[in-house]
Amino acid sequence: MRTLFIYPLFPKTFWSYEKILELVNRKVLLPPLGLVTVAALLPQEWEMKLVDRNVREITEAEWNWAELVVISGMIVQKDDMQVQIEEAKRRGLPVAVGGPYASSTPDAPEIADADFKVLDEGEITLPMFVEAIQRGDSGGRFSSEGEKPDVTSTPIPRFDLLELDAYDSMSVQFSRGCPFNCEFCDIIVLYGRKPRTKTPDQLVAELQSLYDLGWRRSIFLVDDNFIGNKRNAKLLLPEIKHWQEERGYPFSFATEASVDLADDEEMMRMMHEARFESVFLGIETPDEASLETSRKIQNTRNPLDAAVDRITANGIRVMAGFIIGFDGEKNGAGRRIVDFVTRTGIPAAMMGMLQALPNTALWYRLEKEGRLIQDKDAAKGVNQTNLLNFKPTRPIRDIANEYVEAFCALYEPNAYMDRVYSYYLKMGAPRWKGSTQLPTLTDLKALSIVIWRQGLKRSTRGRFWRYMFGMATQNPALLEQFLVVLAHNEHFLEYRSIVQSEIREQLESLPPEEPSESKELQPV
Repeated sequence: MRTLFIYPLFPKTFWSYEKILELVNRKVLLPPLGLVTVAALLPQEWEMKLVDRNVREITEAEWNWAELVVISGMIVQKDDMQVQIEEAKRRGLPVAVGGPYASSTPDAPEIADADFKVLDEGEITLPMFVEAIQRGDSGGRFSSEGEKPDVTSTPIPRFDLLELDAYDSMSVQFSRGCPFNCEFCDIIVLYGRKPRTKTPDQLVAELQSLYDLGWRRSIFLVDDNFIGNKRNAKLLLPEIKHWQEERGYPFSFATEASVDLADDEEMMRMMHEARFESVFLGIETPDEASLETSRKIQNTRNPLDAAVDRITANGIRVMAGFIIGFDGEKNGAGRRIVDFVTRTGIPAAMMGMLQALPNTALWYRLEKEGRLIQDKDAAKGVNQTNLLNFKPTRPIRDIANEYVEAFCALYEPNAYMDRVYSYYLKMGAPRWKGSTQLPTLTDLKALSIVIWRQGLKRSTRGRFWRYMFGMATQNPALLEQFLVVLAHNEHFLEYRSIVQSEIREQLESLPPEEPSESKELQPV
């Protein structure tokens, strides 16, 4: 069976990083790990090709070669998913869809024309799909009916199907699921509250597979919560450290974790020694009342400022997500987020307006209260330029204006530089012995462009050189990381204007609200 895997287009988001990727001659931040995992779960005698539409277009030859089209994606990719399904059907090709969007909204109109809907986790439902294909069935829907697979049987993803040079980072997965019960989160809906992990040997085998393919850059462990099963994470980390030591630390790692990582000094030390350089935390808001409303109780147990500082002191850079628009939220929530981020120094602070995702506890509560603006199949998903998809407890224009003002304040170039510098001054130096890899010509070219733009051309030049000298003298081991994170503002400079223009356009299309003290969105 000649199988063509298609990964649909993403809209521009906080994580698109187009301007950064241009500097290093790459197309996309991360690959479609789900599709290459599906490829590994299907019969290996099938012929397979994969096209990530964020990297390039599908060629006519690839369409003509295919006997079956397999498409997977997230909710924000649904528009292009529909386009690709329609094109495949126009060509008379059978189409199978799966992944997070199909699993959460299997009756959505964008995927209505797909012949096969392979829902939930593929370890269970893909064998059903293969049996249907072998029987000659022309369609079907396959669900695990709530059953969760044992991921210790999951094979090594087919990384060889990827155009590796197109990606800045690579993805692997150790665990699925999260033990917490946040009202707005769809992870526990899709993957459950009992984290399931691979064995250390499995994960190390995936690293070796990437190493054998020539990969030598960063790797993102896309776990929903890497420390959801702390015992198993602590069994894995020494194995990664040992593997890294033997090969001169060829990979740096990033992952996602809950804030209680800060309470576990042993875990932080082990992560740092294995060369985990950054971690994404769902902080959401410094407002304790909003955290309680959203059931994110784990973030109220200890001061969030101190948690960020402890992780930073252990040499792990914190990235964080923040949300505005919780029920009962007081005015000024955006400014309180800016103050928190400025105080802690978090360089990459992703902000968005709250979204009710299909089948979450938040979705069902708002549906019962009659406050949803969109039905389940029309939900847009989480993107930084989407307005709330429900009626909030304070005027939506106030929330939107606060959000835009906060986002633009966070990524004003001078404020961003100040924050990054203060952050890296207090960051712990690496404990692992440095990689022997030398910078490439592409790296040197990117560095020269950043120096030209931020250190010579723009009004930031004074700060740039002052902070470069300060880092070189006060925390020199992190000078390279510091420069890389400074370069990220090349993306944010553009993206802040995208946020502002797209939200203004949506606000203009809204019906009038009840009179309030809301002020019009002003250009920044």
